[in-house]
Amino acid sequence: MSDVLLWVDCEMTGLDVEKEELCEIALVPTDFSLQPLDCGRDFVIKPSKRAIENMGDFVRSMHTKNGLLSLMQAAKPLEEVKGEILSYASSFVSPEHKGYLAGNTIGSDKKFIDKYLPELSAMLSYRSVDVSSIKELCRRWYPQAFSQKPVKHADDRSLGDIIESIDELKYYKRAIFRPVGFEEARAEVEASSLLKTWQEKGVTLVDYCNVTKKD
Repeated sequence: MSDVLLWVDCEMTGLDVEKEELCEIALVPTDFSLQPLDCGRDFVIKPSKRAIENMGDFVRSMHTKNGLLSLMQAAKPLEEVKGEILSYASSFVSPEHKGYLAGNTIGSDKKFIDKYLPELSAMLSYRSVDVSSIKELCRRWYPQAFSQKPVKHADDRSLGDIIESIDELKYYKRAIFRPVGFEEARAEVEASSLLKTWQEKGVTLVDYCNVTKKD
């Protein structure tokens, strides 16, 4: 099996992982060419009564508008759907063949995955692909390309958010990942190397005797 991007998006009752709970999670596997390996799965989850009652006004309004509030109240709790989530994920990734977590602002989702679905975290590499990092660089380095990025239409539902995130990364791949020659790029970086600048100031950061190229 080749490397897999496991795209994940979570909807929560809020952003504080110590107080809030999952109410929806969707997963879509793709390869690194961003071709879907499956159409994905969406799981609505019933949070605790406490989490629903303590939901902030903004989140409650959002989940009311998109219909998730009524769906989560009629859904099964996490413990009853966890097996399905892990079974689906394990069709594409595993502790032995780890996938790469992908998404938009994926750090927020990962906090909830780590807490509520640690078995899923165990299937994932410590490395991830966050579209929002590329978005913020594009905004500042290629403002013209940024102004033409695809418009998002999803209504804060997990599966729709993922699909639009994949399309967004496809756009950046075509619009801004346009490499010059490898030798030219390396020469430019080495000519203006921050590492060498620091070294010339007498700050030893690396051992140049170690010629091992690390990933």
